[in-house]
Order: sequence, then structure tokens, then C-alpha cells
Amino acid sequence: MALAIVTLLILAGGLIFTLKMGKVVSARKSEYDTQLNEKIQEHPYLRNPIFIAYLVAAVIFVGFVLYFAWSHNY
Repeated sequence: MALAIVTLLILAGGLIFTLKMGKVVSARKSEYDTQLNEKIQEHPYLRNPIFIAYLVAAVIFVGFVLYFAWSHNY
């Protein structure tokens, strides 16, 4: 259980760091960037592979924890 909590903290910290760095980078390059595709502008988080990787990792992690919680008797 402690490992699960540590893993969740690492995932949350990485997500927060990624969001903050994305804002910093976009602020620096905003005047130099070209226009993005309209589909990406409508759903910027769904089209970002980093966020998709975090989502997949979180789903796998929750499934792993739930599997072990239901399959083991303490």
C-alpha cells in the first residue's frame, strides 16, 4: 500500500510539473509558434501524448491496486 501511495505521488508530481513546464514553454514561444490545427485547438489535452500516457498509467495503476485488493485476503 505504501508503494501505491508513493507511485501516486510521483505520478501527480510529474503531471503538475508537466503542466507548469508546458505553460512556461508556451509563454516563451507564443510569438514564434505557427497556427495549430483546429482539432488540436479544440482538444489540446486529448491530443497530447504525455497526458494520454499519464491517463493510461493511472488506469493501469488503479486496476492493479484493485485487483490485488480483491484477490488477496488479509
